[in-house]
Amino acid sequence: MASPSSSGPADGTVTVILNGKKTAVPRRAGETLLETARRAGLSPPFSCEQGNCATCIAVVTEGHATMRQNEALAEDEVEEGYILTCQAVPDTADITVDYE
Repeated sequence: MASPSSSGPADGTVTVILNGKKTAVPRRAGETLLETARRAGLSPPFSCEQGNCATCIAVVTEGHATMRQNEALAEDEVEEGYILTCQAVPDTADITVDYE
């Protein structure tokens, strides 16, 4: 099966909860959750964009994502669903991420 291009469309929706407001954004293959939120015009917290500082931490409440790199979260935090949005790429068609 061919893999989608890293910047092309993908089926599914990324729902971002930021400051109590939900925003649904069409998912793009290979795009991080932070990139998706910013493409939607949102201003989520972030700093290093390298997976080192945890400024962009959020929790996945629906779906699943894999982090490309993680130098900031402990294993138990990851098990509880926390992710670094600058490094997290959705594995599921639909995903909800909450910047608590």
